[in-house]
Amino acid sequence: MANLPYAQAAGTLENMLGKIKTASVPEKFSADFVSTKLMMKGGSARSNIPFIKKMGLVSVDGTPTERYKQFRNPHKMGQAIADSMREVYETLFEMNEYVYELEANELKALVVEVTGAEANSTPVRKVLSTFQVLRNLANFNSTEDDVVTSNDVEETEPQLSPITQPIYQQTHQQTSSNGEGINLSYTINLNLPATTDIEVFNAIFKSLKTHLLQE
Repeated sequence: MANLPYAQAAGTLENMLGKIKTASVPEKFSADFVSTKLMMKGGSARSNIPFIKKMGLVSVDGTPTERYKQFRNPHKMGQAIADSMREVYETLFEMNEYVYELEANELKALVVEVTGAEANSTPVRKVLSTFQVLRNLANFNSTEDDVVTSNDVEETEPQLSPITQPIYQQTHQQTSSNGEGINLSYTINLNLPATTDIEVFNAIFKSLKTHLLQE
């Protein structure tokens, strides 16, 4: 038999996690931070601090962890809570790796089996209510590789494809030996480089004018 961690007040835990997402990250997650910054006063709020530490959001000395920061990211919040649940309720996940998908009565049966407590005891009720709060926030179907945010994607300049355009067309009239006029025409096609530098184009057209387009 083993003890399963739980929050003293599951509803207060849910409220606290919601406030953590919007408040700035403190140097220390303390009772003063909870009461002053999270605006959660009273013993029920302070009693949840040890469970926040068990979740791996805060280290033993009160310093917010990397998971704390990931939890505040809407794109990573579900994965952070899922990882936390796997650690906090490791025993339940060893018994059934899909424990988060169990019906309420099946989950309760596992909790009773692990703890050895009575089915209607306070510890069992608090474990179940805490588990439910976390399960509602967790995302067990994502991994870190699946999470992509705007900060993870490098901005790249659009690639310009070379452009081939007819830039010059001219017709010459020559006279044949029998005195009849012959019309000759030619077209110059220019393959422009992929660049946005106007000086490159200026140099190209200046060279064309000097060497090709002069009469």
